[in-house]
Amino acid sequence: MGITYIEGLVKGPSGKQKNVRFLVDSGAIYSLLPKMVWKEIKLKPKRKISFTLADGTTVEKAVSEAFVVFPQGEAHTPVILGEEGDQALLGVVTLEILGLVFNPFDRTLHPMRMMLC
Repeated sequence: MGITYIEGLVKGPSGKQKNVRFLVDSGAIYSLLPKMVWKEIKLKPKRKISFTLADGTTVEKAVSEAFVVFPQGEAHTPVILGEEGDQALLGVVTLEILGLVFNPFDRTLHPMRMMLC
């Protein structure tokens, strides 16, 4: 469930970049970029994936990859290519790639305790 925002920068393969305000959504698997953002940084669909919404509805969405930069780190991450009016979401896959966890009690991001087993 999203309850806080984080400012970040997203970059496409062409080097185009855009500042984005992400809703941290611990209920979202992949991060999502609104259409205006992914079009501006020139992302292209790489594959389609079926996602199940909270009400049980299944939707198919295009997925690509972007480079994201946050105060806590930077990395390549898969992103859903959203539609007009969609909210930018920061999902758990991106958080894990960055080595971050969301603390819902104080609404902050913290370094993940990394285990090597």
